[in-house]
Amino acid sequence: MKFESASDVQELVSKIAKTLEFDHIDVSRIVSMRSFDSKSRAIARIWSLPRIWQKALGVEAHYILEVLSEHFDHLNTEEKDKVIIHELLHVPKTFSGALVPHKCFGKRIDKKRVDGLYDVYKEKKSD
Repeated sequence: MKFESASDVQELVSKIAKTLEFDHIDVSRIVSMRSFDSKSRAIARIWSLPRIWQKALGVEAHYILEVLSEHFDHLNTEEKDKVIIHELLHVPKTFSGALVPHKCFGKRIDKKRVDGLYDVYKEKKSD
């Protein structure tokens, strides 16, 4: 598997986080990468730097948002936006290096929630 920086995805992350007012997300500590030749069926994944690694390395929390080229690149703009929104929902309000699961404290990261946030994003983007 190969990886490269994904500046197009990084711009999208910044735009979505700002527009949806995800103020807890420090986009300077999210690195966007594109992978090639993955066997995974995922479209994108978010990776965290666990707290023990942060302590050992003396760094703050960081996240990697990976898009899998074979599945992500052919999507239309709307679907790409929704994928990024979905992945950003996995970042907790504490920006601690942890990840929020799909079902947590009565909230879900699912199609309904992502579609609702996408509608807000689309509305604010057109203003």
